[in-house]
Amino acid sequence: MKKLLSVCLLMLWCGMQPLQAQDAKAKSILEAVSKKINGLKSLKANFAFHLNGANGKVKETKKGSFAMKGQKYHVLIAGQEIICDTKTIWTYMKEANEVQISNFNPDEQSISPTKLLTNFYDKEYSYKYAGSKKVAGKNCDVIELTPTNKGKQLSKLELAVDKASKTITGGNIWEKNGNNYQYEISNFTPNPNISDSYFTFDTKAHPGVEVVDLR
Repeated sequence: MKKLLSVCLLMLWCGMQPLQAQDAKAKSILEAVSKKINGLKSLKANFAFHLNGANGKVKETKKGSFAMKGQKYHVLIAGQEIICDTKTIWTYMKEANEVQISNFNPDEQSISPTKLLTNFYDKEYSYKYAGSKKVAGKNCDVIELTPTNKGKQLSKLELAVDKASKTITGGNIWEKNGNNYQYEISNFTPNPNISDSYFTFDTKAHPGVEVVDLR
């Protein structure tokens, strides 16, 4: 589940912070994405992951949705909700009716939005322009990213950026074990009206919930 959440955050935030000079065209495209996303007060989107095995066959498909307001986020995926109000993280497992509560520390959490917002490109990946292609009927620029840390499980990440809207529409992630994640982002909604209460977990709304406090 952490891997799925990590990929979800990667695809939603990867273009949101200042970039050092690498590939000039890739930088220009990513800065356009950054400018658009950073100009939003909130956003919502749906996403889908398709895990393809080394043999090319689809092993698993998961769908979910995501909402963000400033540094706050709420992810729904595979029967779980991951909620953060910038101070606390709640991970709710619906089937077990259990919620785990932990402190939010951007310095310690590799999958936190704060970390991705501040140093994702500059410290962890190199990037280059890799051409253009159609994704879900949209003309997209393709950016290829490679981890600077060769010890990472990921070998390569590909982003497809809609040329017209300057939003990420999908892409691919390759792992060294031969697995490949294909993902799509749909129903991107800029500046939806989202209450701050959506970014907290209300135990009263979940009768009988088991609370596991890890703080």
